[in-house]
Amino acid sequence: MRMEKKQFGKPIGSYITIDIKNLKIAQEEEIEQAAETLSNELKKILDMHIDKQGEVLVVGLGNIYVTPDSLGPKVINEIDVTRHIINYLPQYVEEGTRMVSAIAPGVLGTTGIETVEILKGIVDNIHPKLVIVIDALASRSIERISSTVQLSDTGIVPGAGVGNTRSEISVKTLGIPVIAIGIPTVVETAVLVNDSLDLFIGKLQEEAKSNDYLNKLKEEDNYEEIKEALVPKDYNLIVTPKEIDELIENMKDIVAAGINKSL
Repeated sequence: MRMEKKQFGKPIGSYITIDIKNLKIAQEEEIEQAAETLSNELKKILDMHIDKQGEVLVVGLGNIYVTPDSLGPKVINEIDVTRHIINYLPQYVEEGTRMVSAIAPGVLGTTGIETVEILKGIVDNIHPKLVIVIDALASRSIERISSTVQLSDTGIVPGAGVGNTRSEISVKTLGIPVIAIGIPTVVETAVLVNDSLDLFIGKLQEEAKSNDYLNKLKEEDNYEEIKEALVPKDYNLIVTPKEIDELIENMKDIVAAGINKSL
C-alpha cells in the first residue's frame, strides 16, 4: 500500500507488512512460503524503481556479535552476489544477469564511521541503481516480535527504535532509491508493561471485575507515561525473546531467500 505523510505522519511511499506466525517452530516448507511471499512483494517495489538489469547493493545493518541485532550481517552471508563474477568471469554467467553486491558495514561503535558515510563512498564508486537495507527493529508491540517483515521504499533511520538515532539512509542521503526490510526483534520494558497492563485489564473485564476507570485505562496508550517513569532509573531495558537465536536463524533464511529470488 502507498501512504501519504499527512495521513500517517510518515514520508510518502510504499509500506508493506508481512505477518509470519509461529516462526520459532517454523518448518522448512513454511520458511520457503514466507520467503516466496517476501520475494513477490519485494519484486513489486523493485519494479517501481529500477529495470530488470539495474545493479543492486544489499546492506546488512547491525552488530553480528549481538544476537538480536545480528540479522542484517547474517543475511549478507547468504546473498547471491554476482558483481565480481560479471566483472571478472563473464563467461560463467547468463547474459542479462543482474549485478548484485553486498556489504555488512558494521556499527559506529566499532568502525568510528557513520553507516551512511560508508555507503556514500560505496555508491559513489560502484554506482548501483538501488540499495536494499536489512535491519533489526524495536517494536511497539510484543506480538510483532520476530513475527512480521516490514518493507518500505522510504529508507531507514538506524537506531531510532532504541533511542540511538543515526544518520538517515535514504534517497535524500544516497541519491538513489533505498528499500528497507525490517524485522522487530526487541521491545522496550515500557512496551512490555503497557501491553501486559492491557492484558491484565482484559482479564479483569472478562471476570466482570472491571470498572469505568479500567475501561478508560485500557483504551488509552500508556506507553509514554510508563516510559517517563522508567527512564530516569534506567529501567527501560531492551528485551528480546529467549528463543531469539532460533528466530534470527529462521528470519535470516526467509529474508536472504526472499531477496535472492526477487533479484
